[in-house]
Amino acid sequence: MEALVMDPVITVGLDGSPESRSAALWAAQEARLRGCTLRMLHAWVLLSAAGEKTTAESDRDYWSKKIVDDAQREIHQRYPELPVTEELVAEDPGPALLAAAAESELLVLGSRGMGPIAAFFLGDIGLHVVAHTDTPVVLVRAQEDTAGTADTAAQAAPPSAVGDVVVGLNLQGPCDRLLEFAFTSAARRGATLHAVHAGKLPVQAYAPWGMDPDVVEDLSRDARKLLGDTLRPWREKFPGVEVKESVHLESPARVINRAAAGAGLLVMGRRHKHRTALGPRIGPVLQSALHHAPCPVAVAPHE
Repeated sequence: MEALVMDPVITVGLDGSPESRSAALWAAQEARLRGCTLRMLHAWVLLSAAGEKTTAESDRDYWSKKIVDDAQREIHQRYPELPVTEELVAEDPGPALLAAAAESELLVLGSRGMGPIAAFFLGDIGLHVVAHTDTPVVLVRAQEDTAGTADTAAQAAPPSAVGDVVVGLNLQGPCDRLLEFAFTSAARRGATLHAVHAGKLPVQAYAPWGMDPDVVEDLSRDARKLLGDTLRPWREKFPGVEVKESVHLESPARVINRAAAGAGLLVMGRRHKHRTALGPRIGPVLQSALHHAPCPVAVAPHE
């Protein structure tokens, strides 16, 4: 099935899970905020060839069509004026989503609730796409009360957009694209932007009796100044956005996940320079946020 895709477009990947349903509802909200077309994409390598004639009984594309049609029907009920297109792609999901991301302002995917076991086994496609695309990607959890059964999953509610937009910053290098995404997201929502910087204490902060308070204070003061200097031009560019600043000298992963509790959106960066011999990689703090943050997580690639 071919679809006419209009620019600008937000693409959501669908697989029939409660997570992808929540992702579709979140993507529809975002498309309405941005004035975009929503493209609903399902990829399955065994889709029938274009033009292939089948009977209703032998239609192996039945479930693929149902996944997309059901999601579109719910989106139309909630947002009847939102332009929506459907696309079924006879391709593995990973390459199909990467190709779609390259044509989109934003790619939105479902993200499973990650317990210790699930975190190890699930989410391979989403993590692969996040690591390889230059397009911002948002991963959205299913609502807790809709993930348990097929009946409740079919009634998934849109993820709440209430709460701060939280942006995690490490301040080790430029991050303009990340901050532009974060400030723009907060401005669209009329939300407070909470800028969070965290870093573990260096060895020199410790004395034989414990932490040296003078060193800790010096490090904290320097980090607050650097964060303030980094945010100043963006505050001036977005004067209507209320900004909170937080500096923590402890585990960045722990701080980010704590800040995400109750947030409407967590924005994290992925630097292009993070590559290994095996290709791009996702750093440990971002990996932790993708697995454990309770709110939608936006990943903005940047320099």
